[in-house]
Amino acid sequence: MQFSSIEFVFRFLPLFFLCYFVMPGRGRNLVLLLGSLVFYAVGEPLYIFLMIASILINYGAARLIHRLRKWSGFWLVCAVTADLSVLFLFKYFDFFARNVNFLVNKDVLPMLQLTLPLGISFYTFQMISYVADLYMGKIEEPGTLLEFATYVCMFPQLIAGPIVQFKEVSEQLKKRALRMKNFEQGLELFCLGLGSKVLLANKISIFWNQVQGIGFASLSTPVAWMGAVAFSFQIYFDFWGYSLMAMGLGWMMGFSIPRNFFAPYMATSATEFWRRWHITLGRFFREYVYIPLGGNRKGFFRTIFNLFIVWALTGLWHGASWNFVLWGIGFFVLLVLEKNVYGKLLEKFPLIGHIYIWLLIPVSWMVFEISDFGQLIIYLKQMVGIHTDQVLVSTAQLVRYLKEYGWLFGLCALCSTWLPIHLYKRLKGTRWIVVIAFAIFWLSMYEIRQGANNPFLYFRF
Repeated sequence: MQFSSIEFVFRFLPLFFLCYFVMPGRGRNLVLLLGSLVFYAVGEPLYIFLMIASILINYGAARLIHRLRKWSGFWLVCAVTADLSVLFLFKYFDFFARNVNFLVNKDVLPMLQLTLPLGISFYTFQMISYVADLYMGKIEEPGTLLEFATYVCMFPQLIAGPIVQFKEVSEQLKKRALRMKNFEQGLELFCLGLGSKVLLANKISIFWNQVQGIGFASLSTPVAWMGAVAFSFQIYFDFWGYSLMAMGLGWMMGFSIPRNFFAPYMATSATEFWRRWHITLGRFFREYVYIPLGGNRKGFFRTIFNLFIVWALTGLWHGASWNFVLWGIGFFVLLVLEKNVYGKLLEKFPLIGHIYIWLLIPVSWMVFEISDFGQLIIYLKQMVGIHTDQVLVSTAQLVRYLKEYGWLFGLCALCSTWLPIHLYKRLKGTRWIVVIAFAIFWLSMYEIRQGANNPFLYFRF
């Protein structure tokens, strides 16, 4: 079930909140857990049992880590191995088998062709962070089974994050205050996120879909750049929209869900971009991979190696394909260069940093989006003006695109600056934000009724 759907907004959500607010305080975790399981079962009725089994395994390991400190390392390894094995089986086995078969030039491993369970990358990382924090003493008590299950299954962040740490919500799972002010603010955030997804991401995706339909070899350089920028805006407002809706739903239920997204296109370096984009994923790899590997404490070359591992895994986390690995390693190279070569220049001249990011990001998203290396090379060639085939999309076609979509590109560019954040802070608590949120909500509902209900891009990760 998607947040940007009639079924969620007008059926699931009202019924859930009716049960949630009628239920006394101690029973709200049960309502939230059951509601989240229903929410998940609508899209994945079979894999709900996989998620429940994972919850039971990790909670059992957590209890053993807490009680048997002498064997805590063993139970941590068991839990993490179980989590990663399930993730590998469903997400990476076919990728692994395909590459092994290619190397030996023989089909020695079968292709399982398993459907990827929704949200498995997110809830797996949450469970790993839970047992790891308990092992490291960052969590004093494992909590009850109901609290842990609710933490894992909480539907606002179940499918596409953020990757919440148990310590961030443990107190709220025990006791949380439901205030009308927080509910109103959460509802405003939800409406703004809905508009980001439906009115911006879905709209700009139409142009990117057109570009894909034309065929990459037929694109002129300006149209290739327009397509790359269109996808950059699509994934930006898709992810920002989901993040706002997740935070808004959390506020409505009395939870403070961590920010996962903070104006990344206003960064002046790739390093700063990744401090602002998918914040909780970066935190996970920093705290549970980079630092345990030694971080930057073991010399220059070991630091480079640790960064390489983190960014290769960051790319692979997004998908079982070599283009994702290349995308991750590309950012590794950029971060190393910024740290050791030209980072100070970007800090000293922010305008140069902004131009650097605005040129870099569309190219990086093409590496992210196009999994066929042959097609990727063709597209990148078109972007730099190397045309091996006849260019069919001429200047006249470019002018038509600019007339048809120019206003949308301009609006997306404006909304990817600090302006929406500053306006929201200025208008928060006034009647104007209520009017704006109300208008955005009904415009979004109209678009959804017209069929503009594309799935969130991060659902496939």
